[in-house]
Amino acid sequence: MRKKCQSLSALVLAGAMLQTVAVSAQKPVDHPKLVVGIVVDQMRWDYLYRYYDRYENGGFRRMLSEGFSCENTFITHLPSFTAVGHSTIYTGSVPAIHGITGNDWTDQVTGRHWYCTEDTTVQPVGTSSDAGRMSPRNLLASTITDELKIATNFRSKVVGVSLKDRASILPAGHAANGAFWLDDSNGSFVTSTFYMQDLPEWVKAFNARQLPAQLMSKPWETLYPINTYIQSTADDMKWEGTFIGETKATFPHNMPDIYQKDKGSLRSTPSGNTLTLEFAKAAIEGYQLGSNTVTDFLTINCASTDYVGHRYGPNAIEVEDTYLRLDKDLSAFFRYLDQRLGKGNYLVFLSADHGAANSVAFMEEHQIPAGLPDGRMLSGLNAALKERFGVDKLALSTENYHISFDLKMISAQKLDYDAIRKATVQYLQKLPGVQFAADVDNLGNSAIPEPIRTMIANGYNPKRCGSVAIIPEPGWYSGSDKGTTHGNWNPYDTHLPLVFMGWHVKHGTSNDMVSMADIAPTIAAMLRIQMPNGAVGKPVQAVYK
Repeated sequence: MRKKCQSLSALVLAGAMLQTVAVSAQKPVDHPKLVVGIVVDQMRWDYLYRYYDRYENGGFRRMLSEGFSCENTFITHLPSFTAVGHSTIYTGSVPAIHGITGNDWTDQVTGRHWYCTEDTTVQPVGTSSDAGRMSPRNLLASTITDELKIATNFRSKVVGVSLKDRASILPAGHAANGAFWLDDSNGSFVTSTFYMQDLPEWVKAFNARQLPAQLMSKPWETLYPINTYIQSTADDMKWEGTFIGETKATFPHNMPDIYQKDKGSLRSTPSGNTLTLEFAKAAIEGYQLGSNTVTDFLTINCASTDYVGHRYGPNAIEVEDTYLRLDKDLSAFFRYLDQRLGKGNYLVFLSADHGAANSVAFMEEHQIPAGLPDGRMLSGLNAALKERFGVDKLALSTENYHISFDLKMISAQKLDYDAIRKATVQYLQKLPGVQFAADVDNLGNSAIPEPIRTMIANGYNPKRCGSVAIIPEPGWYSGSDKGTTHGNWNPYDTHLPLVFMGWHVKHGTSNDMVSMADIAPTIAAMLRIQMPNGAVGKPVQAVYK
């Protein structure tokens, strides 16, 4: 009798365990209400700390004090440009695979020049200008936002927001509910027929507020007394650019007058970031993001940091003021998310698409090596190739630090293409400011050290890149003597902030090396969904384990 009771008890216990397992299997996987990806354009890693003492508690400081910071996050491809960086962050891949090899490129098969998000098959929505003829069709791989849509049977909502078309479209992916960017011609956020036939009513209402004009109705003055900007050089240095109508790059900047002459001037002020984050709030409410039964995804690019950086260079008061104002805007945005979604119910990551070099004149003033390549590089190369091969203009461009050749001419004249590339490398390596040049098809035999060699390979798509790569010396870049630019392998261009905050994020820091391509796999691991289909990165487990 006792054995029968024990057997009965065991059966009851086993049944209860099976029932528990069944209930657990039916329980939905815990998920954040909303993922917010914030990419601050041209934000060097050191900006997290250069202005730290002046940040308020709710913005960058909050992310560092509550979240997890990957202190050694690097771009692992070349060139380090905007469209390339955004594509890499959201695909977890590299340009060789996802295909976005620059903001522009020349098709090596047809010779046609392409803008990264140009799409001749779509029509503008919200504008009559070509600013609306854009889509993600040139992106060859899926994004983490696409994979979220697939994982939830397209119940998740995905929206991209930026002043820049490419920085809205590429992060939002192919299956987004919408991507919106600013058209300077009408001061409105617009989209294309790739996404919809008409602007949603909430976008029309936002545009009707005419916030750009309101934001430009006052001069741009420093947030704090100008003599407290001790992390910056003096106002009006010789390497700083100016707005239309200005004779000096000094505060205050008369934005009401400047904006009347140049509607695009909004982008080169902190107000561009303010406008972007206000539109992001409107998108959350318009699409009811975070109110879904599954996770939604909002991608935000704060682009004005890039425009200001290009105009003034990293050491200007304008750049410091832009980051102090962005910090306040982020603080307000995080408070908004807390109130709407509940603290801990959303997941945020903040990174950058690239960094920026110090202005050449700034470096030279402090006796640090830097320079601008000779603007006659292409004409000089063509002259040398003509002397050797008897045909003029064999090299077409130096776009994206690659030499593109006239392949049709080379074929028609039955020239030795291998010999042309070899002669090109030999010519380039003799030029001032050129540290390395490489025939990419023969990269394995070049004397280029790591990690530069791998970065060249990661960035090389043979259909969209010229076959000879150029690596300038440190501090050298192709650009203007005013402001600065980016695009090279050096840490000032490739060392990025990467901070996670919110849902299931541990507090802490790590100095382990992390790739920009690791961001999407990390989000995929946290959401328990598939990585994008071209992903080569790996999850950063320290963020959530």
